Amino acid sequence: MTLDLVYLDYNATAPVSREVVEAVSAALAHLGNASAVHRHGRLARRQVEDARDQIAASVGAVADDVIFTSGGTEANNLALNGVLAGVGITRFILSAIEHASVFECAKTLGADITILPCTPDGVADVASLPDLLKNKAPDGGGTLVSIMLVNNETGVIQPVREVTELAHEHGALVLCDAVQAGAKIPVDFCQLDVDLMSLSAHKIGGPEGVGALVVKDNLPLAPWHRGGGQEKGRRAGTENVPGIVGFGRAARELDQHLNDMTRVRDLRDQLERSVLAIAPGTKIFGANAERLPNTSYFAAPGMNSETQIIALDLAGISVSAGSACSSGTVRPSHVLKAMGQSDGDAAGAIRVSLGWNSTNSDVDRFVSEWGRLYARQSSKTEANSA
Repeated sequence: MTLDLVYLDYNATAPVSREVVEAVSAALAHLGNASAVHRHGRLARRQVEDARDQIAASVGAVADDVIFTSGGTEANNLALNGVLAGVGITRFILSAIEHASVFECAKTLGADITILPCTPDGVADVASLPDLLKNKAPDGGGTLVSIMLVNNETGVIQPVREVTELAHEHGALVLCDAVQAGAKIPVDFCQLDVDLMSLSAHKIGGPEGVGALVVKDNLPLAPWHRGGGQEKGRRAGTENVPGIVGFGRAARELDQHLNDMTRVRDLRDQLERSVLAIAPGTKIFGANAERLPNTSYFAAPGMNSETQIIALDLAGISVSAGSACSSGTVRPSHVLKAMGQSDGDAAGAIRVSLGWNSTNSDVDRFVSEWGRLYARQSSKTEANSA
């Protein structure tokens, strides 16, 4: 008998539509380097620029401000590297819940790093920011504040506009990692007024391996990849035309996905009510903050993350322990630690993230299998303590 699979890991990557697959396939069938001046090259270039227009429009940006990258990680790396040499930034203020691609890159660059703490609900502590901004950056340089729009683990939406207003009052730049927000809440580059914004195709139903960095007003960004003059000299390397085309096609479907989010929120709330009924001691992280409609991150007493993920996978259900960018490992979340959660809770947390294809039966399957798993674990715990 074939096992029916249930996918509840949209925050890791989202499924592509038939239209995206067809668009990528058509681009793969087209011969031409987008940097070539002959007819084939010009046609490839047209595809790239059409996609650039589509992606810019989807986030309220100007097409010329969109730099294509290999994904959100490269976009964050390009932003951090680029402002050091291009703008003279010598200090980073990073929210304590930023993605690893921000933290790990920042550590290698030699700039001063200051951490903006978060509240127990997983919201960046804006009240702490003015005092941090008052401190001068080393060597007379500038400051960049990095604040993600939505945390990828908890789904908690961050006060980006408040951060931007404070940062700009002190002459600082702002990088916003908006990767996890796409297709779940509206994203508006101009309204947020940030200076740089990272995006990723595979979070919104596009192909993996392509993303973008949006840069305000031709900010002088030093290139990280050097070689050719692609992306107006800001990111060398032959463009991934099929991936970019797929990204653009996925951007055209954002409104449809956003319209599904009310239904998805109802499914998420139904799942959380069921989990709490089964295990009343369960902690739902960020439940008191504004969250994405699709994300539930929780820990039940006596449950281990890895055990849950493996058992659910054997039952045909895919969930995660948090960020997917940990080389397949399951390890305690730095986000939960920043929120002041215990080692036990951090070691037992799992993330369930739904999407536009999720159904009531998916939630019912999860609740049923997870409930059985919790009952088995509870029985073991009672037997060991008897």
